[in-house]
Amino acid sequence: MAGRGRGRGAAARRRRVARLRAVAVGGGLVLVLLVVFWSVVWPYLTAAMLLGGVAAAGWWLWRTDRFLRGRDRMWRHEEAVKAGHRTLAEVDAMTGTEFEELVAGLCRRDGCTDVRRVGGANDNGADVVGRLPDGRSMVIQCKRYAPTSTIASRELRDLLGAKVHFDADLAVFVTTTRFSRPSENFALRHGILAVHRDHLGLWNNGTSLLSLSAVNGQGQGDSRHRARWKQA
Repeated sequence: MAGRGRGRGAAARRRRVARLRAVAVGGGLVLVLLVVFWSVVWPYLTAAMLLGGVAAAGWWLWRTDRFLRGRDRMWRHEEAVKAGHRTLAEVDAMTGTEFEELVAGLCRRDGCTDVRRVGGANDNGADVVGRLPDGRSMVIQCKRYAPTSTIASRELRDLLGAKVHFDADLAVFVTTTRFSRPSENFALRHGILAVHRDHLGLWNNGTSLLSLSAVNGQGQGDSRHRARWKQA
């Protein structure tokens, strides 16, 4: 057994030596050919080296540009959050129109386009309209109610009608209070993004509107949590 093991080890060493010799011979042959045909080869080698250098420099510049642009976008977003930040107490003290303007400003901050406030006597159930960063159209209903109030299902039905009227891809309901359980279920069933008070706080503090869709229908807590929340 020991003899067979030593034999296999010797064979492996011989194979490694043979491979090294083959590599050395191949490298030497390439070197000889380069020397012999240098006058023919050198322009191509020089061009390849230049192209490689240009490609490397271009890649580095592209990476640097992406990094700087990313840092600039992040800085601009942070500054926009700071400039537009309001405490929920300040939001509670706003008029309905001021609240609609705040929501429109948050949409613009997140990269939404064609954002405009349309709230008024004949708003057809919409307060803000625009386009999401991905190009989809949206319609938003804003309700600045007291924190102790509750959004009923009928108000979300009105928003669903506005979605049809404006032929929007996404309907969003933003409020300073909470949704009743039936209205929350209605929103989830019909694809309405329901932004209650807690989610409004997240949005106001820098979270993007679209990211709130991942927690739609969540975050209002149980009855004890809501009781404490109403007292705050």
